[in-house]
Amino acid sequence: MTAHDSSVLRILADGEFHSGAGVARALGVSRSTVWNAVRALNAAGLDVYRVKARGYRLARPVSLLDAGDIVRRADRAGTRFVVDVIDVAGSTNTLLLQRAAAGAPGGTVVVAEWQQQGRGRMQREWHAAIGGAITFSVLWRFSQGAAALAGLSLAVGVALARAMSKLGAAGVQLKWPNDVLWRERKLGGVLIEMQGDALGPSAVVIGIGINVRLSDTVRERIGRPASDLETACGRAIDRSAAVGLILAELASVLDTFSAGGFAPLREEWMRNHVYAGRRVLITLPDGRSREGVIRGVDDDGALLFDDGSGTRRLHSAEVSVRARRSQVVTGRT
Repeated sequence: MTAHDSSVLRILADGEFHSGAGVARALGVSRSTVWNAVRALNAAGLDVYRVKARGYRLARPVSLLDAGDIVRRADRAGTRFVVDVIDVAGSTNTLLLQRAAAGAPGGTVVVAEWQQQGRGRMQREWHAAIGGAITFSVLWRFSQGAAALAGLSLAVGVALARAMSKLGAAGVQLKWPNDVLWRERKLGGVLIEMQGDALGPSAVVIGIGINVRLSDTVRERIGRPASDLETACGRAIDRSAAVGLILAELASVLDTFSAGGFAPLREEWMRNHVYAGRRVLITLPDGRSREGVIRGVDDDGALLFDDGSGTRRLHSAEVSVRARRSQVVTGRT
């Protein structure tokens, strides 16, 4: 998204009709520049209509991001964050890792209107349209090393479940180790990346992606069952308010995690666990698969998996978990 594309988007964001000539005059550009910007916005997943004698309009208004609004919506936690809203990023995690290496303080947040090269666990691509998702990264500095931060992605999931519930999304579910679901369809995810010494301190970049409004184009690109926040909440979502609320919950959860690790958050995570007591198919890093029952998670965030020969503890982020059957298996969960 170029500077011209962004400027045109800000004019069209209200969902009203705007003539091409009027937009061109307002921006001091040619009508062909406006037309090219509209084409780029359509290609990026926005539905922009053109009606003769009326002009251009978005199919639905878009809630654009505002750093000041985000900080205000984070309430008392807002003072702990420095928020930078940018129009476009390849990956907010990559950008923030670079800033972390250059000495950026903990609490630095990079939020992108559009993330072109978003990525999830196992290098999966994250698809989102302009204005249709929340994509941001948070830098948090810990005194501990990487080994002491096991379970962090699950802790972040607790913060997201709290925030989604406060926004009105009832029944949000968590899938080990980093997915947020609604009605067993992916709503969002977490990507944790770290810098630092084995014994600490550590600079951790927490990448968060939440679907807010999925267009048909983006659903096709995703190619898997997915949902969005507006469907789950049954209303339009102010993205700045949502980011602010997530940051407030994240600050609370990270304080708890810094003091006691994942253990104090384990029971809350388990209450939202989508596969608790269910039969699943586990794919291991070496490609082998095992069928069994999920028994929950341990105090360090390890997945407890019973394949019939005993309960195994799984840690690797390269492990894939899929529902095998819908039946719930009785026994300890």
